[in-house]
Amino acid sequence: MSLLRPFPIYGDEDLQENTQLTRDNYGIVAKVYTVVCEQDKMLKHDFQLFMIERNPPNDVKVIAGADHMSMFSQPQELFSYLQEIAVTYY
Repeated sequence: MSLLRPFPIYGDEDLQENTQLTRDNYGIVAKVYTVVCEQDKMLKHDFQLFMIERNPPNDVKVIAGADHMSMFSQPQELFSYLQEIAVTYY
């Protein structure tokens, strides 16, 4: 028994069509990866580097001393990086 009525995940029929992600299409979007590796016990440093190698971003930002939740452990540094990313890539 559910308390929610069933509903489609996407209401817009255009979104339900197949979208092909190609390197040409997907690659035009600038990607920035913020690494929070020094105290992150959820995603280890090696795994973060693996993700970066598999899908290379335009830029990599390192937040020193941050744990997995950088918005709580290093909010000022995260905010300044987000501002920098917005100015650089928008």
